[in-house]
Amino acid sequence: MILLNNFFTITQIEIKPTEIVAALEINKAHKIFDGHFPGQPVVPGVCMMQMVKEILENAINQNTNLLKASEMKFLAIIDPTQNNHISASLKYIIAENGIILLTASLFKEELVHFKFKGMFDLQKHQ
Repeated sequence: MILLNNFFTITQIEIKPTEIVAALEINKAHKIFDGHFPGQPVVPGVCMMQMVKEILENAINQNTNLLKASEMKFLAIIDPTQNNHISASLKYIIAENGIILLTASLFKEELVHFKFKGMFDLQKHQ
């Protein structure tokens, strides 16, 4: 995990067979905000995507590879100084061939920050 327990932490999680709901806390003092952007911190879009990937991997206890992002929408910025507590919702199906179909969002109450639809596969051990 690259960002989990450093850039963000999972403060609460509920894992069901096809759904994950998590409460997250973003580390507003993380050094990434020194450059993105000085004096006006914003969570980078790539970090939002990585957070979704790591929440999935944490819940299924397995590493994954992103195969396809059919939808990736950045709808509202996350300013960690104003809003460092957000929620994540991931709905997924793991097919027999190991392909994971995932629909996910990061949000705070009614405000959706990020939406994702795509496919992952389970990482093969080498």
